[in-house]
Amino acid sequence: MATTQANAQHQYTVTPADLPLSCPMPGMSLWNSHPRVYLAIEASGWAKCPYCGAEYTLDRSPPA
Repeated sequence: MATTQANAQHQYTVTPADLPLSCPMPGMSLWNSHPRVYLAIEASGWAKCPYCGAEYTLDRSPPA
């Protein structure tokens, strides 16, 4: 995964390979971001970061 700016988007789709889910995610530049927080997404398939408001949706479809 290439390094991207943390919180550059407000909606992200993640897969089971990205779990456990944290915001900012690994690979994001952290120098201007909030502290890392882990988000419980497994049960509902959706989570929102309490710091930046980024929304995460869990894509459980099998890989193609």
